[in-house]
Amino acid sequence: MKKISKQYQLKSWITSGALAVSLILASSCQDALQEDVISRIGNDYMNTSKGLEDGVNAAYTSLRAWYGTERGHNMTEFGTDIYTNGADGSWKFMNTYTNEFDSQNGQVRQLWDEFYSGINTCNAIIERAPNVTGIPEATKKIRVAEAKFIRAHHYFIMVQLFGAVDLQLAETIVPTRKVSRATVSEVYSAIIADLEEAIPDLEGTKVSVQYGRATRAAAQNLLGKVYLTRATSEAKQTDDFAKAETLFTSVVAYGFTLMPQYSMIHQFGNERNDEVIWSIQYTRDPLTNGGGNNSHVFFLMEYDTQAGMRRDTQNGRPFKRFRLTPFALNTVFGERVNDSRYKASFIDVFFSNRPGTFNTSFDLSKPSVTYAEGDTSIFIPGFEMSLADRAKKKYQVLVPSRYDERLFPGLKKHLDPGRADLTQFEGGRDFIAMRLGETYLALAEAQLKQGKVAEATATLNVVRRRAAFSGKADAMEITAAQMTMDFLMEERARELTGEQFRWLDLKRWGVLVERVKLHNAQAAPNIKDFHVLRPIPQNQIDRAEGGPSGFPQNTGY
Repeated sequence: MKKISKQYQLKSWITSGALAVSLILASSCQDALQEDVISRIGNDYMNTSKGLEDGVNAAYTSLRAWYGTERGHNMTEFGTDIYTNGADGSWKFMNTYTNEFDSQNGQVRQLWDEFYSGINTCNAIIERAPNVTGIPEATKKIRVAEAKFIRAHHYFIMVQLFGAVDLQLAETIVPTRKVSRATVSEVYSAIIADLEEAIPDLEGTKVSVQYGRATRAAAQNLLGKVYLTRATSEAKQTDDFAKAETLFTSVVAYGFTLMPQYSMIHQFGNERNDEVIWSIQYTRDPLTNGGGNNSHVFFLMEYDTQAGMRRDTQNGRPFKRFRLTPFALNTVFGERVNDSRYKASFIDVFFSNRPGTFNTSFDLSKPSVTYAEGDTSIFIPGFEMSLADRAKKKYQVLVPSRYDERLFPGLKKHLDPGRADLTQFEGGRDFIAMRLGETYLALAEAQLKQGKVAEATATLNVVRRRAAFSGKADAMEITAAQMTMDFLMEERARELTGEQFRWLDLKRWGVLVERVKLHNAQAAPNIKDFHVLRPIPQNQIDRAEGGPSGFPQNTGY
């Protein structure tokens, strides 16, 4: 992938003048998207074969504005039924929906600018490619298809977050104030057109020759999600669910396979596995990693100040941003005898890396604890234990009644022990954006919405059997009578927690406000109906011709 520096005038990627600090793909013999540094690129560079290749890689880099970032997680995990805020961070209002969440929101502005910059890079590729020589026509078709995939991806995220947005399908060469909000229907039509045009020309293999590039399977998966989402929007068409089902069925047929155990999907070092349909590439090179995949810091509790513990790379740098709601703990992940996903997803034990004798803090069943290196120092059983039972343990036991904004079960999916040191924020793990488990769940949803209950049940049971503890697969199967939307909503939470889906899911189902009021105590007092859309960045409105009348703000902000 490639990164090109940008000037955010209006919403365009400015192609006139030199662009500094670019990253380009290494030679095609590599098996993944690789990055090198170049600089001082002029506008005409995009008209060369090398420039076109680099432009496509620059477009891929814009995906890093969303996946694995604080802004991406804030907009998908905060303010939902399963995640609320922890102790730290300055973005808690994105969970609590207070009036601080307004048009001046820096993360919304950054995403808007980054995505429109990426969109304009895609526009330039699509428009200029026909006149570029020195590149095989077959390769050129693939690169244009990749640009259409990325452009469709960005508009899909944006139409879900903002509703009607500016639809730019031609390259912006110089800044312009002439912008307007296309209808939601028009945006969806453009997304679908891009993907339908891209699918035949993308690589038809299960994964790309250069890992990380979009493939036909990834585009079909994305188009399936587009239809599934449009089906519940103001732009819905009667055959959206049927089209989604067909596409998801095609993706399943490519030969991706579920990992034998749920715990293996996000296992460190196993990011490129047979379940992954498409992922966002990060690196261990600080020169080419941008801001890095930062997911590893946000979901962790304050373990590093507890008795017998200090911060290390294995246990992570705990930012204490996101913690599970009681509903997630007690209902979504309430069944743990047959279902392995709570055990596989959340940290339940810490081993001492600071030997010695210490006073206890949260577990007052004993006055002090003594640890040797590697002894259990904290155990998080996930259920209440009596004071007497805890007193028998040689370590501190963190029970649910003692959870707070600093102490809670942390998500381990994103842990990154490969970081250079214990303070490093810029993680290097790939971010899995599409995987087969989620595709099965989306397929089950499309089937259920068409009244195909038996088919939806069978599809969902594929995911549930894989999620079972050894020998418990039969007990995990559900019957057709249990196959309801409420069950599916909770099943997606169990399978996909922390993977940047939840807010978008709740919005798609039309239950965001309802479920947040029921299950997120911090957010419940403030969330309103208008919060199903995010605010348009104020700087976008200010720089539009006519200001608020030319580019109106979403209702409520």
